[in-house]
Amino acid sequence: MLETRPQPPAGDKKGSYAGDVVPELAWRWLQSGEAVMVDVRTDAEREWVGFVPGALPVAWKQWPGMAMNPDFDEQLRAAAGDKKLVLLCRSGVRSVAAAQRATTLGLEAYNILEGFEGDPDADAHRGAKGGWRYRGMPWRQN
Repeated sequence: MLETRPQPPAGDKKGSYAGDVVPELAWRWLQSGEAVMVDVRTDAEREWVGFVPGALPVAWKQWPGMAMNPDFDEQLRAAAGDKKLVLLCRSGVRSVAAAQRATTLGLEAYNILEGFEGDPDADAHRGAKGGWRYRGMPWRQN
């Protein structure tokens, strides 16, 4: 069933960011202009796997080496403007950490559940079990 409202973070993440949204709700917010999408994956991931047109690239970590992006806070503030953020990563894990960081910066930030590629299937392949692409949301490949 499609969740039409954000779900609050639970457990040890309770209150640490605005909430979790399904890809369809994030897309509705983007279309209405109430949110900005920030893709926190690396440049390499967007180049190799695909990207969401209009999403602003602000890497949480940088390739190679997966070092923290030292400009993340500044880039995220600039991306947000006066809108809420919907954050996208590969599987919905890094985007939680990024949403938590955004919240400490005073921004309203939501994690997009399942990420761009979704969870791995029985063969450890992504893209066939949830995620932005699997759910038919707009995306492109280079």
